[in-house]
Amino acid sequence: MNSELKSSNKRIMTGYVVSDRTDKTIVVRAETLVKHSLYKKYVRRRKKLMAHDPANDCKVGDKVQVIEHRPLSRRKRWHLHKILEKAV
Repeated sequence: MNSELKSSNKRIMTGYVVSDRTDKTIVVRAETLVKHSLYKKYVRRRKKLMAHDPANDCKVGDKVQVIEHRPLSRRKRWHLHKILEKAV
């Protein structure tokens, strides 16, 4: 069998860590651009995602990438994929 990567339909979001107070959990603010249906102007939509950080690597201000995952708790449905930039 070939050692090809299996493609997945999981969403990947990029955002900034706004909270890392809870153990093995981070809160990520992700922004998306959406075109307004009436005015045809692009509007920023923000969403706060709770993600699993198993090693507690992230700090507030880090730019991270999270991937969709099975539900881990009531609000946690994302998993830390990688840290893109560390905060200064």
